[in-house]
Amino acid sequence: MLTAGGLFLGNTSCTNAPKANAVDEASAAKPSKRLGLQIYSLQKELYDDLPNRLKEVKAMGYETLELAGYNAGKIGGVDMMEFKKMVADSGLKITSSHVNPPVREYTKENRSQIMEYWKKTADDHAKLGVKYLIQPGQPSTRSVEEVAYVCEIFNEAGKIVKATGIPFGYHNHEMEFAKVVPGGTESKFGRRVREGEVIYDLFLKQTDPALVFFEMDVYWTVMGQNDPVEYMQKHKDRIKVLHIKDRAVLGQSGMMNFEMIFKQMYANGIADYFVELEKMPDGRTQFEGVKGCADYLLNASFVK
Repeated sequence: MLTAGGLFLGNTSCTNAPKANAVDEASAAKPSKRLGLQIYSLQKELYDDLPNRLKEVKAMGYETLELAGYNAGKIGGVDMMEFKKMVADSGLKITSSHVNPPVREYTKENRSQIMEYWKKTADDHAKLGVKYLIQPGQPSTRSVEEVAYVCEIFNEAGKIVKATGIPFGYHNHEMEFAKVVPGGTESKFGRRVREGEVIYDLFLKQTDPALVFFEMDVYWTVMGQNDPVEYMQKHKDRIKVLHIKDRAVLGQSGMMNFEMIFKQMYANGIADYFVELEKMPDGRTQFEGVKGCADYLLNASFVK
């Protein structure tokens, strides 16, 4: 059963503030708010006219970006340093980046390949000056033993990334809340599954806090039949960043108690969060959806 942090929409109140100009219109309402955006939310629309599209994001009220689409020194096919300059010119700042090794199955045979990937990726992101480097893709985790090996790889990746001055983090979806057993051949998900250990809990237990932190996606945690607030309360030293997410535009589904989530976030001293939006289901553009998310947060009395 989901607890209070995972269900029902918290109250919001609108703030009417004088509008300054087109670029500052949204941020003028709540100048102290520091909204972050995962650029995956914008999909291909971002690259229609990248410099001006980034300025549109700034005009909505966002301040920081979390990147997606890194590959061999490029972001979405754009040279990463050129991308960084366009972001700076727009008034935004790159704070974080999502990256995945080229393999999903972690084996002794491809371990060196994974580590070479992290060395190159960490060096590239040190040039970007990011605050966080985060893996969002779940490796194959079908048994307790496989989870243990993944955690070993995470710790080693954490050492490599930390050597460049950046902390290494992991981002969850819903299937990290499936359960595994010793010698198992598949993970099992659902509230009726009694046997086994939760993969996410094993990740928390078997990774080194000095080398691996966690970016909790609050929506996917709820979809995993768990309470993000409860996890934040239990793991204050491990969950350092949040993805603020709903079924679509924030606050419109009635599924997420963002008021409780933000309250706990501030209590934990979490400084950074990023809005993430999946593909809009109703014909609206991604930019319209992302603006709707910004408007929700800017007008929410519980968001500082």
